[in-house]
Amino acid sequence: MNKQDIKKVVLAYSGGLDTSIIIPWLKENYNNCEVIAVAGNVGQADELEGLEEKALATGASKLYVLDLTEEYVNDYIIPTMKAGAVYEEYLLGTSHARPCIAKGLVEVALKEGADAIVHGCTGKGNDQVRFELAIRHFAPNMPIIAPWREWSLKSREEEIDYAEAHNVPLRINRETNYSKDKNLWHLSHEGLDLEDTGNEPQYEKPGFLEMGVSPLQAPDKPTYITLDFEQGVPVALNGEKLSAKDIILKLNELGGANGIGLLDIVENRLVGMKCRGVYETPGGAILYKAHSVLESVCLDKMTAHEKQRLSITFAELVYNGQWFTPLREALSAFVDKTQERVTGKVRLKLYKGNMINAGVWSPYSLYSEKIATFGESDYDQKDAQGFINLFGLPIKVQALVDGKE
Repeated sequence: MNKQDIKKVVLAYSGGLDTSIIIPWLKENYNNCEVIAVAGNVGQADELEGLEEKALATGASKLYVLDLTEEYVNDYIIPTMKAGAVYEEYLLGTSHARPCIAKGLVEVALKEGADAIVHGCTGKGNDQVRFELAIRHFAPNMPIIAPWREWSLKSREEEIDYAEAHNVPLRINRETNYSKDKNLWHLSHEGLDLEDTGNEPQYEKPGFLEMGVSPLQAPDKPTYITLDFEQGVPVALNGEKLSAKDIILKLNELGGANGIGLLDIVENRLVGMKCRGVYETPGGAILYKAHSVLESVCLDKMTAHEKQRLSITFAELVYNGQWFTPLREALSAFVDKTQERVTGKVRLKLYKGNMINAGVWSPYSLYSEKIATFGESDYDQKDAQGFINLFGLPIKVQALVDGKE
């Protein structure tokens, strides 16, 4: 890529520290090129306020705000949730948002005739891979500029210095300089005191948590909820028919108020290092739990176990930015087949960070009280003797060969 050929770029823009200073940096280092900022709205709410004014003030020629919320929920979140995909306890909130945003970036770049796409991901993180693999899927020949892999800045402190020198307004200060990512599914926190794994997260400190409260600050009275699913997709909350997006938003409120969905982990990044993150996923944690409870009565043993094994692969594909791959699509097809009878209702009790099973019903339930009961049933217990004889035959033969008699 020849810098002289770069006249117009599309920037993945959030208004955060990285992307805020990238605009003037691009102007300085890429021949005063035109910078078109693109914000993908995946439910970050108040973070979008004042974004256009800020983008234009720092040198962008225009700002696109793409409403991707429904697409994000229906095409990325729900398929991942149905798969039961979890990466080392992490519910993949940043991971599956990136391919959705990248798809929108490419659409704007092609529409505007941009010479390159720019992102603010660091050279240490996973997001650079997620963005760039998705961009390559939709625009294989599109040049990509990643300033963190080019500029001389080495830390967020130096970024703040750069911002102050270039009169770039920031919403953070040096004391609240966590690296955060927020959308309608989750909020992540990295950096500052969290870089020392010996430090406990400041859950009770005002302003640290944004989507809920610490379990210590949650009500002393439990909250009961019911969730209805049709073929693995949530369709109603507490008896009210709602879109999956609206269900997640309401679950965020209910879960957050009860201290649900907090996670503090040291995870294995794709680039080879371990990194500590604190996540808030109140609605997502509830949805995963309820879906798992429903599957426990609807899926047969072999299907359930195979799905559990493949869910690890699914999670790794999402985490590693490989959403737009034949394998992920094939796994989604398998998951959709398993969900054909995952229909029913689940009741949960939310209490101080806990999600407690409180009932499950399904017209396709494979659980038979009549068979499983400790009382009188049609099950003939004598049948077990022949089963054990056959099931244990290889063990018996091996013992005889080994002279155990």
